[in-house]
Amino acid sequence: MCRPLLLCVLLLSACRGGTEDYARARERMVEEQIEARGIKDSLVLAAMRKVPRHLFVPERYRSEAYADHPLPIGYGQTISQPYIVAYMTEALRLKGGEKVLEIGTGSGYQAAVLAEIADSVFTIEIIPELAESARERLRRLGYKNIFVLCGDGYRGWPEHAPFDAIIVTAAPDHIPGPLVEQLKVGGRMVIPVGSVYQELFLVVKTERGVEKRPLLPVRFVPMTGEAQRR
Repeated sequence: MCRPLLLCVLLLSACRGGTEDYARARERMVEEQIEARGIKDSLVLAAMRKVPRHLFVPERYRSEAYADHPLPIGYGQTISQPYIVAYMTEALRLKGGEKVLEIGTGSGYQAAVLAEIADSVFTIEIIPELAESARERLRRLGYKNIFVLCGDGYRGWPEHAPFDAIIVTAAPDHIPGPLVEQLKVGGRMVIPVGSVYQELFLVVKTERGVEKRPLLPVRFVPMTGEAQRR
């Protein structure tokens, strides 16, 4: 076999091996970190098995992409722990066909998980560099149902409201009124609230008003922009 052809075969084999390694790591992640902790929604589990988390983290952290902790993605932001991504997604009770708003795009991983289930995902990122890189990454991965906006997510995306579900991946010290307003009656919002101590809340909009229920203690980066001026 000539050397150029041999080199191509070796490179193809290495790439295939890397892909298989990531697939095995992703399967272990779902089994040991997510199913083992009680996540049962089959749509959520399928999405977590499908989305290549290692492509949403900087290259130097790819060996840790499927580990049981958050990872830095630059600009003081993080990609959330896999279990938290699954937990928050399950709490929305998506069945398919929904229009979802996400506040805090980050690297785009949570948006990709949502897009595997929902009809459309509208996601807002306040840091321009992260918004642009997430938009390009999601485009390369073939997601045509995710729409990325660079801006302050405190006031949501009124042009596309109301939303069936809203997920917030940065913590304000209160629940933003504009987000509640943009939630459909019967819609659900999952949001971390607090500064030093944070609690993940489920907000459900009903005909009678708004119901709020604490879910579990969490640790998210703070919501910046207008949220900090309120």
